[in-house]
Amino acid sequence: MSRVIARSNPVAFKTQAIRVKASPQGLDYHPEGAPLSFAEMQELRRPVWLEDPWQFEVLTANLGVSLRIDLHWRGRDYLLLIRQQRDDMGDCVLKLVSGYVPAHQLRVPLLCAITEVAEELLFETEAGWLPGRYQNVWLPTPYADSLTYCDSPSFELQPHSCFHLPVGCAGMPLLERPRAYLHQPTNSLQLVYHLDLVLPDQHNLRQALHTDEKLDDQGELVARIDPQQPELFLLAMDSGQLMQIRESALQPVELPEPLLSEAFCRQTGWLVSDSHCPWSQANLQQR
Repeated sequence: MSRVIARSNPVAFKTQAIRVKASPQGLDYHPEGAPLSFAEMQELRRPVWLEDPWQFEVLTANLGVSLRIDLHWRGRDYLLLIRQQRDDMGDCVLKLVSGYVPAHQLRVPLLCAITEVAEELLFETEAGWLPGRYQNVWLPTPYADSLTYCDSPSFELQPHSCFHLPVGCAGMPLLERPRAYLHQPTNSLQLVYHLDLVLPDQHNLRQALHTDEKLDDQGELVARIDPQQPELFLLAMDSGQLMQIRESALQPVELPEPLLSEAFCRQTGWLVSDSHCPWSQANLQQR
């Protein structure tokens, strides 16, 4: 049975449209125009088609961030995936942790990315729910009013070395070198950060959950967890087997013909033209 762990007012979310200028040498973006509500942003997320995948300038609806999170655990390598029913796309996909970047973080999107980890991924040990750190900086604990976070240990996020083409905001380079692409079906700029997740060895991990957020009938954004439907999957990179952490054990899961989100689709230049792809066509090594 699901459990509500937080409620928030989506009206508080504001962002801006994003002006993107791309070339074979790199990509630069900057916020443009008046602040947009979530509904106003969604209205701008309409398909855009560009002739040259390497050279263009366009105004996009929003900036989004995703996180490719790799986990080396108990001698094996895993990729973390989230299962999500996407009403706006009309599909159900396995995807990366991701989120919309609010206006105050558009110039520092990494802050939004690591906050998404704190909000979406929950790891429980016998000592309580694990807080997180990124390079010795503590992540927020957004559900402290509902969940008991332990003082120690914690999970850690570490940047993974990448060699993507440079991406900048208003001429200032993003030092983390995320992968960037313009998603044509939604006219949105997406940044993909590659991080390594380190879980503590000395504590038994009971379960790993994904927090689901949806609008209720009153218009509130409600965050829920459901131990019976964790929706957080570990993809074993050596075998392709999907697994979940339940009841202190790593359990294999079978999903019939799963779809992967656009982050795993073919990228041509700076452009991704698909919203999902079948497992057989997904680029699971794409970083």
